[in-house]
Amino acid sequence: MDFRKSAGFDDLSRWIDAFILDRKSQDLAQGTLYFYRAKLKLFTNYASENSITRISQLTPDFIRAYLIDLSHSHNPGGVHAAYRALKSFLTFFEDELGDENYLNPIRNVKAPKVSVHPLEPVPLEIVSKLLKVCDASSFCGARDHAIILFLLDTGLRASELCSLDVDDLDVVGGSVLVRSGKGGKPRIALIGKRTRKAVRSYLLLRPEVLTDALWLTDDGDRLSYWSLNLMLKRRAKQAGVPKPELHDFRRAFALSCLRSGMDVYSLQRLMGHSDLSVLRRYLAQTDDDLKTAHAKASPVNNL
Repeated sequence: MDFRKSAGFDDLSRWIDAFILDRKSQDLAQGTLYFYRAKLKLFTNYASENSITRISQLTPDFIRAYLIDLSHSHNPGGVHAAYRALKSFLTFFEDELGDENYLNPIRNVKAPKVSVHPLEPVPLEIVSKLLKVCDASSFCGARDHAIILFLLDTGLRASELCSLDVDDLDVVGGSVLVRSGKGGKPRIALIGKRTRKAVRSYLLLRPEVLTDALWLTDDGDRLSYWSLNLMLKRRAKQAGVPKPELHDFRRAFALSCLRSGMDVYSLQRLMGHSDLSVLRRYLAQTDDDLKTAHAKASPVNNL
């Protein structure tokens, strides 16, 4: 019997579970697994809303419609990330199927364009307003206050922050061991005096629980990417400011370091980039800074 004729052989949810299991078997970093789960969840939600439950129901036009719908709530980088995750999944299915006659629908869908304009960081005035609505005398307030400073001071990816354990942090010296960096490569990050103080205040209020996780939810579980994002959304609403994206703190860290004179190789190591290609977008923004400064200070312009 041809297994492809059996009911549910191409069930979308089951194959996504198989895909995630395959990625786990490759010992990918937790951050990478978070990425695949989150992006494919966006797709399954959209598919379910359109009564799509099987891979054989997918068409290039359906995938294009999904990407267009996603563009209403995500920036170009987010849409491109969703496309990459879906392409990896459908390529996995194609390989597992082993049918030369199978037409992978995403092969006829071009990747969304990503803007090459400099990336915008979270404005520091918004960070200040977010900090003001965090009551540092309460567990949640102290935690949120410390997390906001931590994100800005380390440039960690959100998934890296969520994966930290208490023992990964030196609250005296300020070093942070990032075990689950992108590509599974560990590295050291650093936090300054103000952030160390905020983290120590949080740890004094952190409940004694079995988990080793550094950042906890109200229920004592490890803080997830989704919980972190919801926290930021809640604090932004309280502060009356637009909600920044979690990655905006990483951009603010990079730009601040570059503007303060840090060499790009040190910054590359702190941010966990394998090469300088991503940093070039930050460097482009500092070029704009130089142009603005020159326009103001040009001796010829001021004649």
